Amino acid sequence: MAEIKDKVTFKGNPITLVGNEVKTGDTAPDFTVLSPELKEVKLSDYKGKVVVIAVFPSVDTGVCALQLARFNQEAASFGDDVQLLTISADLPFALGRYCADKGIANALTASDHRELDFGTKYGFVIKELRLLSRGTIIVDKDGVIRYLEYVSEVGEHPDYEKALEVIKELTK
Repeated sequence: MAEIKDKVTFKGNPITLVGNEVKTGDTAPDFTVLSPELKEVKLSDYKGKVVVIAVFPSVDTGVCALQLARFNQEAASFGDDVQLLTISADLPFALGRYCADKGIANALTASDHRELDFGTKYGFVIKELRLLSRGTIIVDKDGVIRYLEYVSEVGEHPDYEKALEVIKELTK
């Protein structure tokens, strides 16, 4: 498995991401994650839609909770051509409980805990923690990555405004 170094820090300390580093313009690799109901969810399930993938370490941290809430709020205005998929390595049960407690209804939350299939294929696995790093990926209706952000400091927020601009551009 490839290591991606010098890209991300956690509390100022360098961490190692493992997996394949994808780039804007690449065909988005298909992956399998689990819904809170333990059903398999694949990127290919949303072929023909713009897919916004919000990646975060855990819903049990402040920034992650705010990231999920922000994207959930924004998703209400996306329309039927856009699917918001949020992915972490949290257990599916924890994601289901959190979303039910917080009223998260516009985002499909999914767990990469079982095999780290998404994290490995997109280079988001934090080697030292077996969690996913923070970031955003936007895949167009043809399955091509049009936006990619590996947030350089895991404890910081992604660039919401830039991601929203790309979503608006792809759904004109």
